[in-house]
Amino acid sequence: MAFDPATILTLTIAISAAAALYLLMEWRGARDVSLLFWSTGFASITLGCSLALLRASGHFFIGVWFANGLLVFAHWMFLLGVTRFVERRPSAWWWLVVAVWCALLLLPDGQASSKLYLIVNSLLVAIVSLRASLLLRLEADVATLGTRQLHYTLLVHGAFYLGKVGLALIPGTLIDLVVYQGAVIRISLIEGVMAILLIALSMTGTVRYRRERQIEQLAERDPLTALFNRRAFEARTPRFLNHASSKRPGALLLIDVDNFKLVNDLYGHAAGDRLLITLSDLIREALPEEALAARLGGDEFAIMLHDVTPQDIRQLGETLRARFHETAAQNFDTPDAVTLSIGATHFERPPGDLEALIGHGDVALYDVKRSGRNGTRILELTERRAPTSASNGQPG
Repeated sequence: MAFDPATILTLTIAISAAAALYLLMEWRGARDVSLLFWSTGFASITLGCSLALLRASGHFFIGVWFANGLLVFAHWMFLLGVTRFVERRPSAWWWLVVAVWCALLLLPDGQASSKLYLIVNSLLVAIVSLRASLLLRLEADVATLGTRQLHYTLLVHGAFYLGKVGLALIPGTLIDLVVYQGAVIRISLIEGVMAILLIALSMTGTVRYRRERQIEQLAERDPLTALFNRRAFEARTPRFLNHASSKRPGALLLIDVDNFKLVNDLYGHAAGDRLLITLSDLIREALPEEALAARLGGDEFAIMLHDVTPQDIRQLGETLRARFHETAAQNFDTPDAVTLSIGATHFERPPGDLEALIGHGDVALYDVKRSGRNGTRILELTERRAPTSASNGQPG
């Protein structure tokens, strides 16, 4: 098979049409609007390349101006899809792309116009592609393999079109869009096939990786409170345990709602759920950065802290108990107060595993329960001495 312009355009049509159809099918399943924009972009490339085949028959307006404009429009759709994907709003300034494209109608036919067409179109494609690439430079905890692939693919693609502009500006460079004369045009046709394939694969992977991450996140979250569930908590605690030392001790807090059954019995389970959601919100508000919180089940919660002192633990416990008691007392009139019991383990070197650490926390928590509830007990695990306990709070 000879790789003449017509053959390359036909191959581009086939790939872009397949990409448009595939992304549309993905959109029907995922309902991610980004996929719809990207599918429209590839459909535009399909139409543009089909029309480009007509330029050799003398259809300059359709085969050159309109076909090249559809290429710019396709990349504009790619940019809109990226802005939607990263939850940003496109700037109104991007409508200037349409104005510049329409201004090309004022150019007369001829080889000089071909060069200007190529320069302007390449510059527009480069600017739009590089902007989309810049938007995909996400934080490490947000970026996925798919977003990084699409970022670099659009970056290289945009840089290539900037290179085209540079080559076209060299005096004496042969460029004739009507008959595809000039090395710049032929190289661009080949790059277009490769870019379309890579961009389509990257776009599909981008949405798929995000969907997989969302599924993973849902699997790790408690559906009621949106805190981590027990499995996710257990998976994330080793980094806290491994970094604990005498200079940067850690802590595990076990929290239990006192007299929670009274709320369910007197006001219904929906009221009990609202109370648990309130407690989870209070925990999120009170936690320091990089702390880990989870709902272990029922009315039991856990918090993992690092680089804390017993005073920090007492202050956190007092804050949670005071705010929770105030909220519960305002909303639920119960024979016995609805409060919090907190059992904390402060450790310089943790036990062998999390279960052992939870066991120490349970000892402190049960001590609070036996002492009348509504309090905080801190069990000290140090490298130099046996476990000791300290308490604060009052019976309730």
